[in-house]
Amino acid sequence: MQCGDQCSVRCSDHQVEPLPGTGKKERCVVAMEFPGGWSRDVLDGDTFGVELSALISEHVTSAGAGLQLIRKPGRKGRRVKELHVYVVDYQRAQCVGTTISHAAEILDLDLASAWDCTQFHPVDHPLFLICTHAKRDACCAIKGRPIAQALEDSFGGDIVWETSHMKGHRFAATALLWPWGYSFGRLSIADAARITERAHHGLFSLFANRGRGIYSPTGQVAELAVVEVLLQAGEEVHYGDLTLITPADTAAGIEQVTHRDGRVWRVSLASRHVDGVVASCGTLPKQGTVWEAVEVAMVKKS
Repeated sequence: MQCGDQCSVRCSDHQVEPLPGTGKKERCVVAMEFPGGWSRDVLDGDTFGVELSALISEHVTSAGAGLQLIRKPGRKGRRVKELHVYVVDYQRAQCVGTTISHAAEILDLDLASAWDCTQFHPVDHPLFLICTHAKRDACCAIKGRPIAQALEDSFGGDIVWETSHMKGHRFAATALLWPWGYSFGRLSIADAARITERAHHGLFSLFANRGRGIYSPTGQVAELAVVEVLLQAGEEVHYGDLTLITPADTAAGIEQVTHRDGRVWRVSLASRHVDGVVASCGTLPKQGTVWEAVEVAMVKKS
């Protein structure tokens, strides 16, 4: 098969997959502000230099974390006197932050003990990180930057950030919502603004939600399926209301989700193949596998 016109279409224009179950799987992440250019892999040596990149990679990895580079949208994001550093734990749904003078100072931070050391302070507001990493995939810059700028104009402060690659650029515009660790995709400006506004009140946003990073793809799908049931019943759902409690011996394709009030749901899932998945701009379509909820049954009432 020749590439031809197939490869001239942006990967995020091939919307053949459902979003649930595609969230970036991670538990702990470090975000460091860096206003300069981001190379394709931010630790490949072209962003910080080979030596510093290796040291940063080792330091972050030893803390059991992943790394995102962030910056504020627009010109002001390129002119900063200090660099913000955040550490977030999705399981705890907590975020702490500090500032440093230059990138190398991240090596002096106790990232592994960020929750207990005096180098960091609690962050009491959500963070919304929109991927704009052009050198990873053009879709993220083309679709992400206008959203980041619009949200910055509306919310300001330290809430909205551009971020480096967060996986799933075929779902651009993509975003991460901290401290809970949810991924979002195929965002419009209006969608992103609503998600950010609701997050200030801890209110769950189902639309465009790809899933929470601490769960497997089936766990992500199961949680979102239960949220949909609750919202359709007229209930208000907050982040943290639901937890995946699937026992290790549960059969494949079955997940259990519990509510903080004691209710438990059994979610049956099935996988299916989808054709026409374009992973990145310039690549050929291929077949992918997705998970979907086929039944949500309450097995325990509150």
